[in-house]
Amino acid sequence: MISTKNIAFSYGKGTSFNFPDIVAQKGSTLLITGGSGKGKTTLLHLLGGLLKPQSGEINIDNTNIAAMPDGRLDNFRGKNIGLVLQQAYFVESLTVLENVVLASWLGTGRQATEKAKALLVQLGLQDQLNKLPSRLSIGQQQRVSIARALINDPKLLLADEPTSSLDDENALTVADMLDSLAKQFGTALVIVTHDQRLKDRFPNQINLS
Repeated sequence: MISTKNIAFSYGKGTSFNFPDIVAQKGSTLLITGGSGKGKTTLLHLLGGLLKPQSGEINIDNTNIAAMPDGRLDNFRGKNIGLVLQQAYFVESLTVLENVVLASWLGTGRQATEKAKALLVQLGLQDQLNKLPSRLSIGQQQRVSIARALINDPKLLLADEPTSSLDDENALTVADMLDSLAKQFGTALVIVTHDQRLKDRFPNQINLS
């Protein structure tokens, strides 16, 4: 699970944010919404340990990552936090399967090849394992990103605008897929979005205003 308390963050002397406290239990989905400039992506980066708050707590499975030194945080993130970013970043010279296996090796020091295959098959990508990511559709690339984020059984799965570039059918498919996988893996899922289609899909929401 994840819970936060009194998180504050500022970009130098510029924009500053004070975020509401959030709680997401394992297997549940929390939607974070809000207009442009309200700090949605900043909050996601804080929850993922990519940024550190000026004050406050970010507890993942009873570990306050806001108080961790960078080295320990990098290790903790690899094992416990899965990220599905708006822009999918792949190693373009590696196949779909190799990209997911690489994520397992970077996070745990082990190459979970069979688990990666099983995840990709579950996500309907059994015919794409040996293709380069550039040969896939945007929707297929998004599913590879989900497999890569789940390969190390994270306690927390963060998704940044996961449906913004998808049509209605694929957007709902990805939303259902994320929700189902969070329940299956016992992962707390936090989605940051302005997509109205997701607002209608997930009742548990926090709006940043």
